[in-house]
Formats: sequence, structure tokens, C-alpha cells
Amino acid sequence: MNELYKIDKNIEKIINGNSTYFLDSKLQILIKSKLKKSEYKIYLPYKDSEKVIYYVKDKPNVLLYEIKSKNKLLHQEIMGTLFSLGIDPSMYGDILIIDNHYYIYILDIIENYLIIHLDKIKNNTVELIKRDINLLKDYERKYESIEIIVSSNRIDTIISKLINTSRENISKKIKDKEILVNYNYPKNSYFLKENDIFSIRKYGKYKYIGVINKTKKDNIVVRIDKYK
Repeated sequence: MNELYKIDKNIEKIINGNSTYFLDSKLQILIKSKLKKSEYKIYLPYKDSEKVIYYVKDKPNVLLYEIKSKNKLLHQEIMGTLFSLGIDPSMYGDILIIDNHYYIYILDIIENYLIIHLDKIKNNTVELIKRDINLLKDYERKYESIEIIVSSNRIDTIISKLINTSRENISKKIKDKEILVNYNYPKNSYFLKENDIFSIRKYGKYKYIGVINKTKKDNIVVRIDKYK
């Protein structure tokens, strides 16, 4: 499903008085630019939600599940399993890892499918337990703020500096689908925008905050928040 189609379908839902599916930060910005604030409300499953739902009258039917595992899970492993199950990212919200507890917000329309098919993540057997939707409503994410000096905000330039490797290695990681930006696979030429969310396999998840300064040599100082 291409980006323009997603935008048009979600706007159509709002115009018809319905709620959207989960929207990542990029879609939120694009849809907001085409609608008036009075035309929709925003549903946040918890205080600091990144993926949200736009609705008109009735709040969407969102559920919270905990993924129980005896072994440690990584965010990208959970996302990779959802992808392998053919579950579109618009069907689920944020995946939260809090003190070795793993939570996921989902739309009720995929509840049965998820219960039947999500029984293993990587080599770990998992169990889904339904939780009260308000359990994490006041949760606020914790970040480690990082500042780096780069020549541009192109994704391969920033990530190569961030994890101290060559741009060639980053190109390979992008080709091997080890890097996600706003829940999509980027191209090397993608330029990061404010509040873009990106993850690097084995390195973690990050939010690009933006340019905070410039150097005398015309480089830029950017801030990146790493999820804890």
C-alpha cells in the first residue's frame, strides 16, 4: 500500500465519520496538513504515544496485550515477527518494553488472529495476556539524548556516525532491511526529518529530534534521542 493511498484512505475515513487505523508520525503530519483541526480528534493509547488514531465521534476499539516471555526480547524481534505474520503496521500501535515487560497496543479486529498465530518470537515461546487498556495511560518514555556533528541529515551519514561505522556498512544494513524509518524500509538517500523514528537491528530504537546548531565549517549538530 503506497503512501498516497494510505493518506487518501485515512482522510476518507475521517470525512465519513470513522476512525483511522494507527498512524505513524509521518502519516500524522501528512494527514494533518490536509485537514482542519476541528474535523477530527486524536486518540492516544497512553500519554506519550507515538502511533495514534484520528477519530470523529466514537473512540476506536484498541486493546492492550502483554507479551510474556521467559527470555529477553528485542523491539526489532517483536516487529519482525509481526511483519512475518503479515500484520500491517497500521493494525498495531506502539510496542513498549518496560522493565523486561513487553506490551503492544492493537486494534480489536486483529485480536483473534494475533492470539492464534503469535506464539513464538525468534526462538522464544511467548504467551499473550490481555491487560486493562488504562494500565499504561500515564507512562512516559525515557531517552538518552545524543548529539553528533555530521555534514548532512541523510540517513546513512547520520547512522554511520551514530554507531561508528562506514557509510558502506550502513548501505548494506539498509539493503539487508536491518534499518527501519517510521516503520518502513528507507533508501540510502532518505533525509531524516524532525521526529522521525528509526531503529537499527542490534543497536536499538531512536528518535531524530533535529538540527540544534551549526559549526564554523558548515557542518550541523543534530540531536538524537535513544530509547532506553
